Amino acid sequence: MTSIIKYPFRLCRSILSTSLATESRINGVMCYNIIHRTISDAAADECKEQLKESKDKIDIEALVKQNEDLLEENKNLTEKVRRYLAETENIRKRTVKETADAKIYAIQGFCKDLLDVADSLSKATECVPKEAVCDSNPHLKHLYEGLVTTESQLQTIFQRHGLMSINPLNEKFDPNSHKALFEQVVEGKEGGIVVVVSQIGYKLHERIVRAAAVGISKDPNQ
Repeated sequence: MTSIIKYPFRLCRSILSTSLATESRINGVMCYNIIHRTISDAAADECKEQLKESKDKIDIEALVKQNEDLLEENKNLTEKVRRYLAETENIRKRTVKETADAKIYAIQGFCKDLLDVADSLSKATECVPKEAVCDSNPHLKHLYEGLVTTESQLQTIFQRHGLMSINPLNEKFDPNSHKALFEQVVEGKEGGIVVVVSQIGYKLHERIVRAAAVGISKDPNQ
């Protein structure tokens, strides 16, 4: 009877031990699988993160390079625009000046032609002796007065249009507005002084139309 009771007990204990061992192995395998899966997932996540960082790094470098290229292109375009604007402004100023000069100096050729008339009138009045201009010779007197009046009116018209005479007697010689015909030693005069004006010069505003023909003093020490 005792052996009959012990037998099932031993059988149950054997079955229980086998079940526990099997469950332990199953649990071990499951733990291994869980741990392996966790490690694999962590490695995969780490690999993905590295790839993402590498891609982000490549994208940032590309963006930085592209930004530098755009900045350089913008700098070049800005410089070109500045040069264009400066050139346009210079052209505008030059055009304005040329237009103004054209208006001012449009009569230069006409004025230059009239200088011969002014010279002729001046020479005509200079050739008449002062003592000959008297009431006893009314025809010469009236002719002389008419020439003087005409010369005066002509000079007034010249001045009205900006044409001014240049008579540099006793002034310092200026090569820009004077034309030296001769040079001579003059007592009491230093070198380079205009002592004779053979022909009066003229300038239209600031532009020389005809230089004054002059004789200048020479330095006696030379």
